[in-house]
Amino acid sequence: MVTSLAGLLLASDGRAQSGLWAGLRAPDHFALIRHALAPGTFDPPGFRVDDCTTQRNLSAEGRAQAGRVGELFRANGIAAARLYSSQWCRCLETATLLKLGDVSPQPLLNSFAQNRDRAVQQTAALRPWIAGLELSGPTVMVTHQVVITALSEVFPGSGEIVVMRRQPDGRLAVAGRLPTI
Repeated sequence: MVTSLAGLLLASDGRAQSGLWAGLRAPDHFALIRHALAPGTFDPPGFRVDDCTTQRNLSAEGRAQAGRVGELFRANGIAAARLYSSQWCRCLETATLLKLGDVSPQPLLNSFAQNRDRAVQQTAALRPWIAGLELSGPTVMVTHQVVITALSEVFPGSGEIVVMRRQPDGRLAVAGRLPTI
């Protein structure tokens, strides 16, 4: 009984994931990806967005994870996407290692973890930017946990994909989650 129940749950999960991948190929859907594994929390003192040596960066495991996430996209029929990324080096590197296309840095996807006063204002600016995007094909945004949580109320793991749907009234809804570890 337990074995057959486990099999049903796995089959159901597989169908759900298949539906999420199909959603990413459909209009008005997009992927939010938390950057791949980068050891530690927050950025060190002296952080500068234009200098990767002042930031917390991807580990070797994180670089491998980002490559695997890109392989997941290709294995699910998405070989190219519009790619937007936070300006943080760990996000830009994650986006590049996905190998889904050129990466466009987008300051609205930057972290506000160390400046929570910016959270409401930045999220309020991010929503209309997303509302104005052409979402007729696969679109991927690589960003930080705080940004994803502000938009979705989901606390993603490193490298996790949160599939979002832009509703007809412009509101955003979580379609589902695709774990990558």
